[in-house]
Amino acid sequence: MSMQEDPVTAPTSPQEEGDLLVPFETYTTNGVEIGTQQKSASMRKFIDRIRHDGLYVLNLRETDQRIRVAAKFLSRFPPEKILAVSQRQYGQKPVRMFANVSGATSTSERMVPGSLTNPNLPGYVEPKVLVVADPATDLQALTEAVSIGIPVVGLCDVNNDTRNVDLVIPANNKGRASLATVYWLLARELLREQKRLDTDHPFNYSIEDFQAPL
Repeated sequence: MSMQEDPVTAPTSPQEEGDLLVPFETYTTNGVEIGTQQKSASMRKFIDRIRHDGLYVLNLRETDQRIRVAAKFLSRFPPEKILAVSQRQYGQKPVRMFANVSGATSTSERMVPGSLTNPNLPGYVEPKVLVVADPATDLQALTEAVSIGIPVVGLCDVNNDTRNVDLVIPANNKGRASLATVYWLLARELLREQKRLDTDHPFNYSIEDFQAPL
């Protein structure tokens, strides 16, 4: 793992770019790789380097690969049994769009305690898998998912604790454009894995469609 100080994203060869889900510049333009100035021990393996301003930079090839793995994993579940949540302001529209496009269920408001564990609550849901935009801000949902024994897919920034996340997608989970990019890709790849995209049913959404308003 290279940790040299470098304020500019390291160049990627055409060969490396060719097997990414989107052009390398799509990731970098939207800041998907930009982390925080603090790192957790569990996220260390996903860090590529540290910039001159102290921000840790995530390895985009890891991000790209983990989006593929997450899409393949989520494709095993009925769409309506996938619950996507986000308490972050900039994560709420991407989560709703991901759910609308894929058929998943979403919650972008405050998670009422017991939503996954108390059948007597009006908003009770029974997901088979949980997708969180941030394990820290979505802690209530994460805790309940762990208590009922369902797997968790999580977008994790450099400073996140991943101990209860079964499948980590390393990404900037605070940025407006970054969140839109990751959820747009996750929705597209999930539909591809489920064979729901073809010439008659193309993916007619842009990253901007997933982006939260300012």
